[in-house]
Amino acid sequence: MSISIRDSIRWLPDPASEPTSTIVLTSPEHRFVDIRILKSINGDGLSGHLDWAFAGVSSSETRNGVRHCTWRHVVDGRTRTPEEVVDEGDIYPQDDGRTLETGRMMNPDTGKITDYEEIWRDLEPEAIPEDTDEQPRARCVVLGLEDEERGGRGMVVCLGQHCQGIMRQGASFTAERWQWINGEWHLEFRVGELCIPGPEHIYTDVISSQNKHIRCENTLQKWDVIEMSYV
Repeated sequence: MSISIRDSIRWLPDPASEPTSTIVLTSPEHRFVDIRILKSINGDGLSGHLDWAFAGVSSSETRNGVRHCTWRHVVDGRTRTPEEVVDEGDIYPQDDGRTLETGRMMNPDTGKITDYEEIWRDLEPEAIPEDTDEQPRARCVVLGLEDEERGGRGMVVCLGQHCQGIMRQGASFTAERWQWINGEWHLEFRVGELCIPGPEHIYTDVISSQNKHIRCENTLQKWDVIEMSYV
């Protein structure tokens, strides 16, 4: 379970940089939503353009003393065949508490498979106030959509003060990022026109009402609650 922020990426042998705002939310059962938004030209905010967004399930194993992680995509903004995406890397803890990830993947600028290095740091999930008399605790809620009739598939991970969701239906793709700031949820980014349940919907219909399903407004699609726990 983690809220992971990418601090930099390096396509070897070039120097490291960070052209995106990349956040990965991973649940206790290893479901994740990874959204990467291009920064503005001057680097002081988001450009409003999506670099990449995908969701799925992660796993890890130790190989020769090194933790090797695999991220299996089930929804992907770049392809309609996410199962064909190869996404894996080796993980090395750093002395400053951050993590170095190394591997090989396609460099979108060159279209070539290239060695890369990424530096990640984790944030602690924060508690969000609820309509109870109990002391707030950080929660994780995961929603999943499998709509075979319409060809829709999606995932939402709401973890502490962050919430991200993506959905694909045919050629249409939508991604959203929310953050709890100063006592309310703020939509930080959205691309696409498909309906994804946001955190306010989750806290009202799932946490407060204990529903096992959510239906987006003006749609017949049913999102299932597949994880809900304190963290």
